[in-house]
Amino acid sequence: MTQVAEVQGYTNRHDRYPTRIAAEPSMLQRSEPAVWGGPADGPFDSSALAGHESRGFTIIDNVLSAGEVMSCREELDRLSRDPAMRDSGRVIIERGTDEVRSVFDVHRRSDVIGELIRDSRILDRARQLLGSDVYIHQSRINSMPGFKGTGFYWHSDFETWHAEDGLPVPRAVSCSITLTENYPFNGSLMVMPGSHKRFVQCVGATPDDNYTSSLVAQEVGVPRREDVTRMAAEFGIDQFTGAAGTALWFDSNVMHGSGNNITPYPRSNLFLVFNSVENTLVEPFAAARPRPEYIASRDFTPLS
Repeated sequence: MTQVAEVQGYTNRHDRYPTRIAAEPSMLQRSEPAVWGGPADGPFDSSALAGHESRGFTIIDNVLSAGEVMSCREELDRLSRDPAMRDSGRVIIERGTDEVRSVFDVHRRSDVIGELIRDSRILDRARQLLGSDVYIHQSRINSMPGFKGTGFYWHSDFETWHAEDGLPVPRAVSCSITLTENYPFNGSLMVMPGSHKRFVQCVGATPDDNYTSSLVAQEVGVPRREDVTRMAAEFGIDQFTGAAGTALWFDSNVMHGSGNNITPYPRSNLFLVFNSVENTLVEPFAAARPRPEYIASRDFTPLS
């Protein structure tokens, strides 16, 4: 049922998932599926689609060859060193160091990654899961250097994209591709299987230009510890590990996070976020204005 949301001064009469609230938060039951297409629409068979609907994520080995992984890593190095990328805000630095944490907008700044998002191994699965044509909502490479890499606290991407970008419903999916070995001990991603079926409201108003600090350390738009504890008890915690070239497809509302990397082994992953062309951005639901285009694209041209 459509709710009227009055969230920290922002009102939207079509908000199914109010968040950044001042009252006691709740867990809302999700009304949309995670899988919108069928077996005839792409490479996933009926069993794989059922598993994705149930867990909210799917892991596929050997999506990229060693040569393709190396090309992507070279692009990460090139973009990280590019002064224009740093000046534009697209390169996020770990607090207190000069170590790169994230590089955004990589599909438009790299021909290699620009071709990859249109590769049938990737694009056909995105279209199948979302049941429509798709476009890139966000692309980035997360880098977690050895000894210095700091983690990402528990969160749902959809909560942020809904609140700060205006993503109406969780009809978006991320493809995370390992560019280095992801071990259990070097800050690899933790996910709660099945958690995508609940939307966890978060407390607190969105500061102006919140992205300038949240991309380094997110403090607004994260669940309370008691909610994380409750979800972990209900859903459990799995870990995404694998050799370079492995892909994790995960729903935008899956609860996930990662710990610090105190090992000598760096970790880097390419993230490609696909959104349905039937779910394009509106005004933010809980922020004064949208985040920059390089973080949340408003070019809704379908990929082909």
